[in-house]
Amino acid sequence: MSATFITTCPVSGPGPRVAVKDLIDVAGLPTTAGSRVLAEAAVPASDDATCLAGLRAAGAQVVGKANLHELALGVTGINPWFGTPVNPLDAGRAPGGSSSGSAVAVATGQARVAYGTDTGGSIRIPAACCGISGLKTTWGRIPVAGVRALAPSLDTVGPMAADVAGLIEGMRLLEPGFAVAEANGALRVGRVRVPAAPEVDDAITDALRKTSWEVSDVDPGDWLTATRWTGPLLVAESYQANRELFDHDAARLSPDVARRLDAGRQVTPATMAEASQARAAWRDALTALLARFDLLAMPTLTILPPVLDRADELLESRCTMPVNLAGVPALALPVPARGPLPASLQLVSEWGSEERLLAAGMIAEAAAAAG
Repeated sequence: MSATFITTCPVSGPGPRVAVKDLIDVAGLPTTAGSRVLAEAAVPASDDATCLAGLRAAGAQVVGKANLHELALGVTGINPWFGTPVNPLDAGRAPGGSSSGSAVAVATGQARVAYGTDTGGSIRIPAACCGISGLKTTWGRIPVAGVRALAPSLDTVGPMAADVAGLIEGMRLLEPGFAVAEANGALRVGRVRVPAAPEVDDAITDALRKTSWEVSDVDPGDWLTATRWTGPLLVAESYQANRELFDHDAARLSPDVARRLDAGRQVTPATMAEASQARAAWRDALTALLARFDLLAMPTLTILPPVLDRADELLESRCTMPVNLAGVPALALPVPARGPLPASLQLVSEWGSEERLLAAGMIAEAAAAAG
């Protein structure tokens, strides 16, 4: 079986093909979270996760449960138990995680849309690595009942697709009646100037230049501070969600996942209190920024997709975690860079504004294609 899927499903009929990350319950199939320990005891889910209701009503076809970084607690997409999904851009490069199988299923054409989860970048990072688009939705907008928790105050479900039109289709399946806002070319955009590799920085500059947007630089200081505070919060909540598993089977987990859970076990109540204060301050700062700008723009990753034996570089190169800390939506969109691999432009908008964010994404995508 291809490492893209943990379980495949027979499909028939004209409905769109959808891959579902194996963190999300599908009736009649086990949910493994990419973990051999969980797979050994997993039984078929009795019901679909709530977020699949629109998919079923539309007659979409589930092609399979997509592979992932174990427990969704990692960004490389490397899975020693079920295999590592092969990045179709370059088999020697990391597919990104944690929604690795979902990204590869879309990038290889095995699914029109894939569902992933995003807690610290787990939709946007594999989208960037595999040259597709991904949407991190507003926290709480898409129900997570029937989705295995990682860090509940950060967890979201969202679509992945080859292009923005596919993301819109994915949102309509997640939220029947979803429609993008009227496109507006004259947007005010704050470019968060995070340090990035020259080829990535140039790709973002070129992508923004091709739009008709009014772009101004934004100091990255608050963004980088929010990144530092999201880490302890994420691993602490992940440990609580997986405490029984870690306490009984830590030696049977992937070493990197066990290390992160152990780090979460050691986060003190004082640190959690400080992280909560930092979250509130960051939300206030971001709200103020998004009162000045319609969108914020920065790379999804500050590097191009790394080779597999340097995949851990994704931990330091992601620009995704502040979005989860604030709960706002963000779009990852491939844009041309020097050489064969694309960079990824990340666009961030205010709480609950996916309709406008995807409209902006269509503008950026068209501008990049026209250039």
